[in-house]
Amino acid sequence: MDLNLSDEQRLLRESAERFVAESYDADHRRKMASDPLGFSPDVWKQFAELGWLALPIPEECGGLGGGPVEIGILMEAFGRGLVSEPYIATVVLGAALIEKCGTTGQKEALLPKVADGSLKLAFAHSERAARFDLAKVATVAHKTAEGWRLSGSKIGVLDGHAADEIIVSAHIHDHRGPSGRIGLFLVPAKTPSVAMSDYQRLGGGRACNIELSGVELPQDALLGDDSDTLPAIEWAVDRAMAALGAEAVGIMQTLLDTTLDYTKIRKQFGRPLSANQVIRHRLADMAMQVDEARSMALRAALKADAAPVERARAASGAKAKIGKCARFVGEQSIQLHGGMGVTEELEVGAYFKRLVAFDTLFGGSAHHYARHAQLGRTA
Repeated sequence: MDLNLSDEQRLLRESAERFVAESYDADHRRKMASDPLGFSPDVWKQFAELGWLALPIPEECGGLGGGPVEIGILMEAFGRGLVSEPYIATVVLGAALIEKCGTTGQKEALLPKVADGSLKLAFAHSERAARFDLAKVATVAHKTAEGWRLSGSKIGVLDGHAADEIIVSAHIHDHRGPSGRIGLFLVPAKTPSVAMSDYQRLGGGRACNIELSGVELPQDALLGDDSDTLPAIEWAVDRAMAALGAEAVGIMQTLLDTTLDYTKIRKQFGRPLSANQVIRHRLADMAMQVDEARSMALRAALKADAAPVERARAASGAKAKIGKCARFVGEQSIQLHGGMGVTEELEVGAYFKRLVAFDTLFGGSAHHYARHAQLGRTA
């Protein structure tokens, strides 16, 4: 297996790292943290102009036809800058579900708008009682004469407050009662009877909780036909975990580089901290954890279109391992910065907060170790 990047992939990495280095600094991140939207619409337009929003969208729908590896390259650069734009919600989750489940007409109508930046999406699936079980959905979609009626509640909807359309999962109830199938429904964010309460996410960005109180939708609000979409949801979430793993690697690499520079200039008893052997050992351990995490993120990306069990094991293995590595690297970075590491003066704390948020998103390390083991027994 050739793991070297192609010329196009190298160009993507260089352009993304250059853009992030020039556009994202501490002042920009603090400004976005206090902004009600949580990100910059101007930067989102630049993403569209650079082709990043079109990256994984099929060419026949106005995209570039990229894959999970290209997404991983982009997300690692985003991690270096703590990018808060809704890329995961709109492109990695939303556009992927439309591509996977939508009809030809829905794809042709929606995906070009995602590519040009005029349509932002969010995926509302998690529920309070589910405990990261993707098959556990209490929200109900009743079939009516005019279309559908949705009732239920969702939590932790990434960037739902900024979305134009929200993809909501619900159990389909037809004239015979519960069907046992999960459907995906396109709900305009401004629909009456949709109540949102948004909040800041740890480490940057925003999320929201959504209450659906008898939301009336037309017939064509259903993505695709009324077949069960649980396999597509699992596929999309596994791809999102691979992308988030790459973002975490970018954060960890930045923490390692920052800590290495700090220990070279910070002096104790007349000599740099990095001159102490025990400090060198810690830095070496951090570097090993970053490399292990990068390998796991790449493996999850390479397996994103494999058979379901193989793909899910790779995604859960990456999520569990990277979560463990991320906490180690973050804690070591803060400790090696001393008291400065927990102040607002340095950005080490902000990067560590994003890593903590990564560890809990879509399930923590303990959940995914258990899922990985269960999938191994199934295989």
